[in-house]
Amino acid sequence: MSGAWRGKALDQIRLHTLSARTIAGRRFWIAPFLPLSWLAFQILRVLAGLRPTAFAPADAQTLLIGLPLTLLGVGFGVRIIAGDIDRRTLEIAYTVPGGTHRVWIPKLLAGIALLLASLALLALATFVFCTSFPPGALYGALQAAVFYMVLAMALSALFRNEAAGALLAVAALALNLPLQEADLPISPFWNPLKPSLLAFDASDVLAWTAQNRIGFLIAIVGISALAFGRAEQRERLLGA
Repeated sequence: MSGAWRGKALDQIRLHTLSARTIAGRRFWIAPFLPLSWLAFQILRVLAGLRPTAFAPADAQTLLIGLPLTLLGVGFGVRIIAGDIDRRTLEIAYTVPGGTHRVWIPKLLAGIALLLASLALLALATFVFCTSFPPGALYGALQAAVFYMVLAMALSALFRNEAAGALLAVAALALNLPLQEADLPISPFWNPLKPSLLAFDASDVLAWTAQNRIGFLIAIVGISALAFGRAEQRERLLGA
């Protein structure tokens, strides 16, 4: 019994390793380190005097961790489904018993795993070199990254092209910035640590944070389900 369980575990490890290679390349283990270049750039800005103030805990969730992690997530997302279209391997996915979601769900999980690895690296570097922050900031950063990853996955599947999905996801990210500045809890980057929220009652900020976290968890699941549902429609995805 233990041998069978070990064999299944090894099969799952191989599956997710191959999925990670599919969305992040042969040297997929390098991908989690890429966002550190953004953090290094921000540190150099402070050292060069291009930033007037040092980093505060509120900067950790969005500027230092969330933004580079989100861009990495977009890069993973566009390759989950549309990658098979661009590589002309989509027909192979439709031959998998049980449905194509058995191919793409492992890719999605591999993307989340790579994001978690990058999150850990960014969190450690941010804590050591920039500022301290509460654990909740890490969830907020991961929420935005996973949301835009599944959004990029859905858009690239809708338009059947990686580049189109990436451009539209980045455009949605740019349009989201005013919502973040306006302190609206409908933003995936909602940050309860922002100084401007100190003017509100703590119980109100806590309620808005809970609504934001639950709402975007539902949105992530819903967008993923819609993307996989469309991907199962073979004629549409293979259509000219």
